Amino acid sequence: MELFQFIEDNRDLLAQRTVEHMEIVGLAVSVAIITAVPIGIAITRSRSSAEIVLYLASMMITVPSAALFGLMIPLLSPWGYGIGFVPAVIAVILYSQLPIIGNTYTAITNIDPALRDAADGMGMTTLQKLWHVELPLAVPLIMAGVRTAVVMNIGVTAIAAYIGAGGLGRFIARGISLSDTNQLVTGALAVSVLAIGVDLLLASAQRGLTSRGLRTKAAR
Repeated sequence: MELFQFIEDNRDLLAQRTVEHMEIVGLAVSVAIITAVPIGIAITRSRSSAEIVLYLASMMITVPSAALFGLMIPLLSPWGYGIGFVPAVIAVILYSQLPIIGNTYTAITNIDPALRDAADGMGMTTLQKLWHVELPLAVPLIMAGVRTAVVMNIGVTAIAAYIGAGGLGRFIARGISLSDTNQLVTGALAVSVLAIGVDLLLASAQRGLTSRGLRTKAAR
């Protein structure tokens, strides 16, 4: 009962920190999509480039989140951004690269060559093939990568509270420092509920962006 009373008493603060949390994740993943999707497309032209890029992205995601957030402090302090919103966004952008690049690369490379041959036969340019054939077919898998990045980084962003970035992680950090179970559980539950809710919304968006023909095929 104490937990529910704590949530009720702090619902405005909970809403505020949820907004802070989603501002970090939303901006970071949006930038990651803008950067990672073109990279994923570009590396389909060269297997050696793909191996290098995917290896570097894999290395980045293995760095512990606490260490990466901590590393942002000395790197960005000379510009006055050692703590707070900016380093948190940059760290989440870096963490978002692998699932989006990897899924984009896989989606494009796995397209049936016969479809590309048909597009060539119609006289399409490389850009036209990409826009009218390859990307529509790749959207479901690209969106799956976006969903992975978002859900993963909703959890990672909780650590950003330790560098003053705000968000739901502040409940967790204060709960640990004060041995306050109510704050700790509230933060953990809020992060989990947020991740599930956003994933459901993105799943709906994924279905909406998938062409009707692919949806029909998947349903069979």
